[in-house]
Amino acid sequence: MDIPQLLLKNQICFPIYASSRIITQMYHPYLQPLGITYPQYLVFLLLWEEDKRNVSDIGKCLLLESNTLSPLLKRLEEKKFIERKRILDDERQVEISLTTLGKELKEKCKNIPLKIIENFNPKDFNMKDIENLKLILDKILNNSKLNTIK
Repeated sequence: MDIPQLLLKNQICFPIYASSRIITQMYHPYLQPLGITYPQYLVFLLLWEEDKRNVSDIGKCLLLESNTLSPLLKRLEEKKFIERKRILDDERQVEISLTTLGKELKEKCKNIPLKIIENFNPKDFNMKDIENLKLILDKILNNSKLNTIK
């Protein structure tokens, strides 16, 4: 006997999960030539918006734990995209700032969001659909009991 709430086709989590994976894969051909991964790209988006952020702020914004974020930042530092400095007032805090190379990457990435949207069939999606989807996903993120952004 089937239990309707346990059928995959009735789950909200699966289409969100699968869509996330597909969309993340769409970024690969644009980010790979630049030598960065999708999670690293997200860090750049934050730093291009506001340079000089502490690690805990980045983790909070991206919903990433320090054990995931620290190696990611270390690789960006090794590639000379960012600098990590201890904050003088609080040695436990680490500030992340863009290097010249990291700032120059912004220009190379400016068309990526448009290229991602071009991957969607305009017969099936229009900008209003994408905007509505983003609003719904933002509601999910902002109303989740597990959300740490609040």
